[in-house]
Amino acid sequence: ADMFANEEGGPEPDWVTTEREQFSDFRDLNKDGKMDKDEIQHWILPQDYDHALAEARHLVHESDVDKDQKLTKEEVLDNWNMFVGSQATNYGEDLTRNHDEL
Repeated sequence: ADMFANEEGGPEPDWVTTEREQFSDFRDLNKDGKMDKDEIQHWILPQDYDHALAEARHLVHESDVDKDQKLTKEEVLDNWNMFVGSQATNYGEDLTRNHDEL
């Protein structure tokens, strides 16, 4: 109800329907209509998903202009705002340290 309240009784927006399906298909693992501690933990920290790897792939995909799967200093600097806002760089902290690979 914080994000959508169907006060007029009309049809739900598509995103609400999608969220309901996501909840019933992937979040509510024991199908009791609510999320318990284990289900919340699985949702936030899934065992089969590597957040760091996904973020690194995202940064390379978005910044690698020549698509050689390697980032040059120029590619990183041209997309500095993406790196500064990334969890992979601890929100920019890792960019200020001396690194041989940079």
